[in-house]
Amino acid sequence: MRALIDMSDAQVKALDALAKRGRQSRAALIRAAIDDYLQRHHRAQVEDGFGLWGKREVDGLAYQDKVRSEW
Repeated sequence: MRALIDMSDAQVKALDALAKRGRQSRAALIRAAIDDYLQRHHRAQVEDGFGLWGKREVDGLAYQDKVRSEW
């Protein structure tokens, strides 16, 4: 899929310098940057879920048994 994005002249120059140094295309650098961004934000969402149950007063196993008994 293709996407059209607007960048400042400074961003284009910086990407071109990185591309030349790394012997990659500008598009390859942008794809890598997007992949990195998505991976970091996915990891943050997963990490946000840890410890959510810790503040509860009820034992997790007891709660599970109670909920299942309602079925």
